[in-house]
Amino acid sequence: MRQPEALLVMDDRARRMQFGPEEDTRLRALARLGEPVRVTAYDTPEAKARLADVEVLVTSWGAPRITAEVLDLAPNLRAVLHCAGSVRPLVSDAVWDRGLLVTNAVAENALPVAEFTVAAIVMAGKKAPFLANIARKRRDDWSYLGEHGVLSNRDRSIGIIGFSRTGRQVVARLTVPGSGPEAREILVADPLVDPAVVAAAGARLVPLDELLAASDIVSLHAPELPSTRKLIGARELALLPDGATLINTARGAVVDTAALERECVTGRIYAMLDVTDPEPLPASSVLYDLPNVMITPHIAGSLGTETRRMTAAALDELERYARGDAPRSAVTRADMEFVA
Repeated sequence: MRQPEALLVMDDRARRMQFGPEEDTRLRALARLGEPVRVTAYDTPEAKARLADVEVLVTSWGAPRITAEVLDLAPNLRAVLHCAGSVRPLVSDAVWDRGLLVTNAVAENALPVAEFTVAAIVMAGKKAPFLANIARKRRDDWSYLGEHGVLSNRDRSIGIIGFSRTGRQVVARLTVPGSGPEAREILVADPLVDPAVVAAAGARLVPLDELLAASDIVSLHAPELPSTRKLIGARELALLPDGATLINTARGAVVDTAALERECVTGRIYAMLDVTDPEPLPASSVLYDLPNVMITPHIAGSLGTETRRMTAAALDELERYARGDAPRSAVTRADMEFVA
């Protein structure tokens, strides 16, 4: 197996988090590394010298966009292997025009998001985070338990918007007996998916409006695209049943924040938000203070040691590239129309 010349491009945090001794050893076994091993920008003398010879960029969070000007400095570049999720901020049209191989680790990042989402669904069934908010103030008795509808994870209808990698993993976990809530039914809304594929996964494909009106818990897994920005607005939120919970671990812009604020202020629905628009929300947002809203600081995706799965996936791609094998997680120009 040959060893292509490789260069790491990522910020300091990503380097520390994603490459420990094990990952460094494997990288050096797979590729030739010059000095510096890593850069954070392309316009320094050291980076320009490395780019002149490099064949593979191993990128992650903090990597600058690969423009036509960068490619002019890298005549031998053949592959960009991203050990993080979306490559949308990273690659320009020049990358596709050049015909470079681009891969990402979205599949690996979907795992912790799916885990977090299923946990959120279970907590939503019992209204746990919202009751915890109330318990801070109402300390004398628990009579408020009867004020928040059915507290159960059995016989509930769960809606999944977006049959993406994460959406599929969530459905897979929800349909394994004993591994999640005992749902009455699992509904999926996604205009690009074959109903037979959804049915084979144990769910039912329905139009978005039907899903919203029928679901006790709705979880968002749609990418942020022009067609999905503010997909869930005032009209869609009004379709949710009283007491329903909206979970967003996808992208904040999929939801109209102003509309969500207005709906949540009424207390009619609940929300569990790991992503918001903007991110973070302004300090003045009413969502921070509402007892029927839970906000977490974008923690569902890979963090800490979870990111090493993504590193391993990128190094797997590097090994396949060095052997001349087909990539497992290639991204194409056409994919940019549908993926985050």
